[in-house]
Amino acid sequence: MEETRYTRHSYYSIVKKGIYEVVLEVAEVRGSCAAGYRPGDRLVINGFYINPKECGARICIHALTAMMSLLSPFIHGVSAKPLGIGDRDDEGYIQCPDPGKPYTCGATVIFRVKRGRKLV
Repeated sequence: MEETRYTRHSYYSIVKKGIYEVVLEVAEVRGSCAAGYRPGDRLVINGFYINPKECGARICIHALTAMMSLLSPFIHGVSAKPLGIGDRDDEGYIQCPDPGKPYTCGATVIFRVKRGRKLV
């Protein structure tokens, strides 16, 4: 596999300037998630806030805080490729930090992260 290197010029070509809606959908649960996540559960981030009316699941603060360093640039239009979370610009995957059994009694959750419509 060939390594991709990003220069300052190429970085700006992969950034879609703006603020976007991002949908987090549970793709897989390995174990028994304490927050109760199941495949298909969704959280919708509208720019800078999560609208509880658009969420079909609880919001786990452990998973959310672990994702923030990647979600913030993704929300601002940075491609999933240089973030290291996917091989397509507008879709990637992020994993909850709980390792699950045999290390904890919880579960690890894999979220599909999909960029939606431009808000600003």
